[in-house]
Amino acid sequence: MADIDDINARILQELSRDGRISNIDLADRVGLSPSACLRRVQDLERRGVIAGYRAVLDKTALGVGFAAYVTVGLNSHTKASQEAFERAMARAAEVVECHNITGAVEYLLRVEATDLTAYKRFHTDVLGTLPQVHAITSYVVMGSPKDERA
Repeated sequence: MADIDDINARILQELSRDGRISNIDLADRVGLSPSACLRRVQDLERRGVIAGYRAVLDKTALGVGFAAYVTVGLNSHTKASQEAFERAMARAAEVVECHNITGAVEYLLRVEATDLTAYKRFHTDVLGTLPQVHAITSYVVMGSPKDERA
């Protein structure tokens, strides 16, 4: 586990909010000199605590108006079945997250599409054609009062 003191925690919090913040503004917000702040950020990057920086995209501006969480149960619990399913999800542009989970089903997906019609096409033409898929349950996102994914 990485050593994260209070200052590093504040640095990470500020960078999570705004990965493009200038070093001078970041240093000011966390109460450090710019050089000390830069050394800490570089150390966090070198140790892999900061794995990268991303742009937060406006999905509506990109024409994505539909999101759903989808649970998928497989009919076979073999490694080959899981690997085949994961390869198919890696190729599916609509799948923005794919998690292998514990519980009654094997996978939880976050699927984003332009609209319900496009989602139905994905559901039928992609998930519905995979031989290893046994059960599909869709949970349509109606709103996201808190979403801190970057």
